[in-house]
Amino acid sequence: MRILPLLLTSILLPQCSTQAADEWHFLNVPDAWRSMPRGEMAPVDGFSWYRATVLIPQSWKGEDLELYVEALDDARATFVNGNRVGATGTFPPRFRSGLGEKGVYRVSSDQVTAGEFTTLAIRVYQSDPRPNFSVAPPVLLNRKSSEAIRMDGTWQYRPGDDPKWAVATTADFDIDPARLPPAIDLRKKGGFLTVDKVTDIASYVRRRKGDNDPLTPQEAEQSFSVPDDLEIQLVLSEPDIAQPLYMTFDERGRLWVMEYRQYPDVAGVKMVSRDVYLRSVYDKVPEPPPHGAKGRDRISIHEDTDGDGVYDKHKVFVDGLNIATSVAPGRGGAFVTNPPYLLFYPDKDGDDIPDGDPEVLLEGFGLEDSHSVINSLRFGPDGWLYGAQGSTVTANVRKPGSKETLLRTMGQQIWRYHPELKKFEVFAEGGGNTFGVEIDEKGQVYSGHNGGDTRGFHYVQGGYYRKGFGKHGALSNPFAFGYFANMKHHSVPRFTHNFIIYEEGVLPSEYQGRLFGVEPLQGQVVMSEFQPYQSSFETKDISRVVKTDDQWFRPVDIKAGPDGCIYIADLYEQRIDHSSHYAGRIDRSSGRIYRLKPKNYQRPDVSVDPNKAVAALRSPLRSHRQVALRLIGDRHDASLIPRLTDQTLASTGQMALESLWALHLSGGLTDSTAARLLNHRDEWVRAWTVRLLCDHHSVSVDTATALQRAAAEESYIVVRKQLASSAARLKPEHALPIIRELTKYDEDAQDIHQPLLIWWALESQATTDGRDQILPAILAEKEAWARPLVRQHLTERLMKRFALSGTRGELMAAAALLRNAPEKADTDLLLKGFEDAFKGRSLADIPQLLVDAISQTGGGSLALRLRQGGQPAIEEAMAAIRNSGTSSADRQQLVEILGEIRRSEFIPVLLELIKSEKDGALVAAALSSLQAYSDARIGEQITDQFGKLPENARLAAETLLTSRPTWAADLLAAVEKQQLDSASLSDGVPRRILLHNNSDLSARVQQIWGDVGVANAEKVQKELQRLNAILAEGSGNPKQGKPLYMKNCGRCHTLFKEGGQIGPDLTSFRRDNQERILINVVNPSLEIREGFENHVAITTDGRVLNGFLADRDNQVVVLRGIDGQNVVLRNDEVDDLVMSKVSIMPEGTLKTLTPQQIRDLFAYLRSSQPVNY
Repeated sequence: MRILPLLLTSILLPQCSTQAADEWHFLNVPDAWRSMPRGEMAPVDGFSWYRATVLIPQSWKGEDLELYVEALDDARATFVNGNRVGATGTFPPRFRSGLGEKGVYRVSSDQVTAGEFTTLAIRVYQSDPRPNFSVAPPVLLNRKSSEAIRMDGTWQYRPGDDPKWAVATTADFDIDPARLPPAIDLRKKGGFLTVDKVTDIASYVRRRKGDNDPLTPQEAEQSFSVPDDLEIQLVLSEPDIAQPLYMTFDERGRLWVMEYRQYPDVAGVKMVSRDVYLRSVYDKVPEPPPHGAKGRDRISIHEDTDGDGVYDKHKVFVDGLNIATSVAPGRGGAFVTNPPYLLFYPDKDGDDIPDGDPEVLLEGFGLEDSHSVINSLRFGPDGWLYGAQGSTVTANVRKPGSKETLLRTMGQQIWRYHPELKKFEVFAEGGGNTFGVEIDEKGQVYSGHNGGDTRGFHYVQGGYYRKGFGKHGALSNPFAFGYFANMKHHSVPRFTHNFIIYEEGVLPSEYQGRLFGVEPLQGQVVMSEFQPYQSSFETKDISRVVKTDDQWFRPVDIKAGPDGCIYIADLYEQRIDHSSHYAGRIDRSSGRIYRLKPKNYQRPDVSVDPNKAVAALRSPLRSHRQVALRLIGDRHDASLIPRLTDQTLASTGQMALESLWALHLSGGLTDSTAARLLNHRDEWVRAWTVRLLCDHHSVSVDTATALQRAAAEESYIVVRKQLASSAARLKPEHALPIIRELTKYDEDAQDIHQPLLIWWALESQATTDGRDQILPAILAEKEAWARPLVRQHLTERLMKRFALSGTRGELMAAAALLRNAPEKADTDLLLKGFEDAFKGRSLADIPQLLVDAISQTGGGSLALRLRQGGQPAIEEAMAAIRNSGTSSADRQQLVEILGEIRRSEFIPVLLELIKSEKDGALVAAALSSLQAYSDARIGEQITDQFGKLPENARLAAETLLTSRPTWAADLLAAVEKQQLDSASLSDGVPRRILLHNNSDLSARVQQIWGDVGVANAEKVQKELQRLNAILAEGSGNPKQGKPLYMKNCGRCHTLFKEGGQIGPDLTSFRRDNQERILINVVNPSLEIREGFENHVAITTDGRVLNGFLADRDNQVVVLRGIDGQNVVLRNDEVDDLVMSKVSIMPEGTLKTLTPQQIRDLFAYLRSSQPVNY
């Protein structure tokens, strides 16, 4: 009977060449599946097997069975007695993860024998899988009798791959069927026989040890524990809603709910790769609704018609949405975040039925991870819509059809959109997995955090914040040179991603001003003290105001309602981690909303009359005032301006601030009114006047003067902070006087925010327009250099900013700083900034003016002194270069400068270095320096040495040998004499030789390589078809693709701050377009990116060089070649400089890669965030 299964197994499984471990081990299933085994237990070439045996009850005779094996982030095939019954994912060579698939298989009655043991075997292939999935053990179910055997316990495990392992006997498990041990002991051997009676199959097959069954909404309501002076009330639940992710309220007091029923899967797309953080790449971008695939998400509206707090009237505003996360009613309709789009559904008549298809306001928001997409849309008091963007998604945002430059973001931020101006911008960058937006009564913005030891972030306009840099990428501004931390807090487990600052005044007084945050992992709501800390805040936990033993309580949103109570949205899920959700462990039918209210509560009027919105600004409820502001913005009624102007000027405190916002929303904040408000008694009115004036990046001359005066006289740091934030938005002539005045507040040097805000304002002006104005505007006076804010926070950063940018203009500005520094303390800071910026970078092409300025300080490194050409420095440098104990980076820097100084005595030193040195980067630097010399020995010796050079120096050798006709002739001769194999040279060699336009050299190239022109259209099309077919056959692994990228592409291109700086930085390139990437790789000359054209320089001494034009001014031309080396040419030695139509990028990059390597490379190329795991 065992011969047939074994024969079938040998047919169904590939014949294995994978090395196998020598014996079976024992692991506990499903716990072992939480992570890939390590050490001697590690899979062999990704393969391993799990095996168990189960006793089929005699009563199951003749019954067809079902086998449940949950899918994980791998490929797994399941066998019953050697017969394959099903699989999730696909195995190499076309590997694809089965995550999210249904592992439910039919086991026919003829595949098992009642009363006997049956072998269950699972073949697994893993390729850097995501760990920590919580899945149930395999279950064998008899649906007819409602019985099942749960195989939770010890399984046999063996790394490797052999088709024979699909079959086993009881002896292989050390089990004697005639003398069975107790079930508990049998489980230790990998045997299972316990039969359970099953009433709820769906719950049973998904249950893990320790899991509890869900409660009904009414049972869950009774399970909560809250403070004695509060009550919790169930106000909405399934079946009226499901998966309530986001709540908001309209002016009628109705509750709008975004039901996230489609999560976590994006409808209508196919996943082509996914990394360990579950960041996915899809085959296409979903169309905006109502086009394309219909999703399950919907927006519902709920009304409490009898005032008892329970919502009893329900309607659906719109459904069929696809990963829609939030809604903001207003402006005659509703705004919806439905990534990759921001949508507006018009509803001018207010009948809760959209007037037509939505308008797509923005496109390009990322979908890589549906638990991190844009979310939490809400109106701010200034009329902008504010939203959050999580950590594991990126964005390339623009208006549909617009030719504007894409605004690229790497996630983790607060963003905003102006409905009338149609303008999108990042408000503040950084944070955690930013999900939630809170705006307090002063208009300050907050969001929670998905990490521990904090309750979240306080966001300041234009601020940069801590983020997961290695996982999620660097800050967008490489010159930020610092960031803000989260709000200070004591040590606590993660996390509160969403919170409110309670400012309604309806709950008892001890709750006013407290932070209330949801803790979905723990299933509770925390209350924390919320106190000022310097110019920000700190928090301290007081208690958990909502607790329960119900494992399914998963609060995800929290809001203050129009009745002054706190509302809590509960997804009601067994688990809230997105690993479980991606594995399919999600209940799309459940969801509850609760209300936390005071005892003996008297419900106030929950509506705000649009015709009495101005009067509602006096409401004690913050939620009413915020709705009133939105209604005033909807109307934009100029007739309100006189009343609101008087009200703003005459009022104090919160009423003055509310009136200012209303005045702005009505269009009444004129320059003349603003000038008066800059002197208002309330500091928040002054701060917001500054912000509103500067929000659109332009102010009048009179307003700029008034802002400068305000900066000079302001006594409150909240206003000074806003002046710094706003100065970053203005042009230099208006911004720099404000910044100058702000540097005079010595006390601000120790503030948590202000020093960096001033730096970011100054840095924003350090571009072409403002660069040369900084010195006279900020540092013209000697006293200015000594101010604490300048000396402690600005001087070093400014020099580092200019030096890191590295253009000739910035370096000349750096020289000006050095020349004008009044004290040694200042020059020391400047030199430190310069040295930090130039660590590991060439000093060969810095302007002589800067070299002289450094020399005049009496400081500077050996490299800088060598650059000046003094004999003592030359002798010291020669010794350092010859000394192998000198660091490689320092030796390389010195060698590069030898090519700039150009003394014949350096030639033998460089040649000897090339001959003896094994460090490829150092050899490449020496080869590049030798280009400046015309000595015949160079071509002969480098040609002779070519085959012995380190591999990563050979491109530099090719560049050198092809730069002069005589050296090119030496190279060709070596190939003709078969001393060099032409195949060992890159494709660029014959093309560069042809640039000499020498008939003899051209003939010899033709003889060796044949036609070396750009690929023809037919050849390109054929290669594109081949590559597209390979990419369609399976999925790639971005982790495996990263080293392939670094070897094949990273020499020239930077991606996520790694790689060379020869060609364009690919980070911001539209890498989601597979076809475009392929075309650029197969035929790089078809589309040459602006700024990276191939320039050919012909020099007066007979050299022909090509590369990107890295820099140019009235003194020098700097070319950067394919070898990564910069060649600095004086203008007087350049005979001609022309642009070539042939790209510097080589063709045929993918020819040496296997199909799986190509898929892996493209998986990495299409990754939207760094792959550092």
